[in-house]
Amino acid sequence: MTHALQGIKVLDLTRVLGGPYATQILADHGAEVIKVEPEFGDEVRDWGPPFNDSIAAYYINLNRNKKLISIDLRQKQGQDIILKLLEDSDVLIENFKTGTMENWGLGFEDVLSKKFPKLIHCRISGFGSDGPLGGYPGYDVIIQAMAGMMSINGMPDSGTVRIGSPIVDMGTGLYSTIGILMALQERNVSGRGQFIDMTLYDSAIALMHPYNANYLLSGIPGTPTGNDHPNISPYGKFKTRTNEIVIMIGNNNGFAKLCNELGLEELLSNPKFINNSDRVLNRDELNKLIENALKDVDGGEFSEKLLAAGIPAGPVRNIQETLDHPHTEHRGMKITEGNYQGISSPIKFSRSKTAGVKIKPSKIGANTRQILTSIGYDDSDIDEMIRSGIVSEKNQD
Repeated sequence: MTHALQGIKVLDLTRVLGGPYATQILADHGAEVIKVEPEFGDEVRDWGPPFNDSIAAYYINLNRNKKLISIDLRQKQGQDIILKLLEDSDVLIENFKTGTMENWGLGFEDVLSKKFPKLIHCRISGFGSDGPLGGYPGYDVIIQAMAGMMSINGMPDSGTVRIGSPIVDMGTGLYSTIGILMALQERNVSGRGQFIDMTLYDSAIALMHPYNANYLLSGIPGTPTGNDHPNISPYGKFKTRTNEIVIMIGNNNGFAKLCNELGLEELLSNPKFINNSDRVLNRDELNKLIENALKDVDGGEFSEKLLAAGIPAGPVRNIQETLDHPHTEHRGMKITEGNYQGISSPIKFSRSKTAGVKIKPSKIGANTRQILTSIGYDDSDIDEMIRSGIVSEKNQD
């Protein structure tokens, strides 16, 4: 096979970030993904600027390599289309409010598992369907707050701060992808599909290492530490003559190398800095000594010198500097196809290839007619469904 997931068919009913992020991973590695949108589309189409052909960059970089169909799932005929699409689908993924699929007659337990016993149904929700918070809506920033993430992010004097990257949504997308691949593997043994119950809340808690682990052992909740690490020192951001750099030392051997490079060999015999636990207790004093030693060096050059010596270090770059860096190009992490620009899949196999950009993100319902034709509808059926608002291709050029 050319692609790792070639032959897998995914029906994608998700919107916004977590679900689309998961299905783009699957599509980038060969799965056939059909994305279902309502007549007005996935709302992140409008989450800009910037825009390309009236589609926001936010949407563009989550929805390549997907065929697009627009269906009104509130109507019985729309629900019937979903059932026809599921006849040869391996995976259904959705992030509707819990209970929505059941209200449409598309619940897994009562309907889908009986009609399609090999189907894997992945649901992404905020909190799940039951429990004290069951059924409530969930969004990245809300879950960051409720799961303790904001409580450990920021500077000691800044108060709690949202993590800039939507880590909860993206982390849930990654966990969902892992769950789907596990279920596909288990199906190879059992011959049966199953339901995957993914929540933003669970994923956020699972992503809180080492803070949750520290609390379970010490009974002390974490607090914001800025760029420092609660368990490691030196670890953080330091000023140099030219720019800021980050240094991370995880063991005594690495600390010895750093001290030798900085001309601070005397610290190696100082009882305040012998082991990592000593360095953590005396973090502030150590950080001042390191920053003083760095004040006259070129940060970029010195970072590379540290890396060459086996010391984890790097300059603090902005997005432009990162994407324009020669190593980013070497790793093929930017992908361009005509007027499409995006970030490539970071998963690189020795044999299997990524799909590149086989299908560019496009207008709402861009493939509606093609998809419906493939499952047995003729043009007169499709024209009538368009007239009655069951499906849409109105935004096609």
